[in-house]
Amino acid sequence: MREVVLILAEIINIFHELIWGLSNRLELDLTDKELHFWVIGILGIIGLFFVDLAFHAISKWSITAISFLFTFAMVLVFVFAVEIQQRITGAGNMEFADAAYSIFGFFAFCIIYVLFKVIFYFVRRS
Repeated sequence: MREVVLILAEIINIFHELIWGLSNRLELDLTDKELHFWVIGILGIIGLFFVDLAFHAISKWSITAISFLFTFAMVLVFVFAVEIQQRITGAGNMEFADAAYSIFGFFAFCIIYVLFKVIFYFVRRS
């Protein structure tokens, strides 16, 4: 778990340094807050572009798939928040296995949900 957080932090740090270096070369004299505005803004709009394309394509197939993806993103954020909180408070161990089992639990319950939807679909159809 610690390794995943460190890798994500390193990716953000590299992008942060690239923008910081670019702003210095262009003599923009950005504060750290302004730099964060640009870094997160740029990463966010790039993400929105790809997510928007993907969701438009998926929406033609299934709204449930979009609901799953959105909920999965929320679960990931929550799982990482719990693991980080455990590290900070010492209330547990910050482990990748804990996060993985959390995600597996979500997938297991999603499979049960989809099975119920499929059964309901076929019962209603007949």
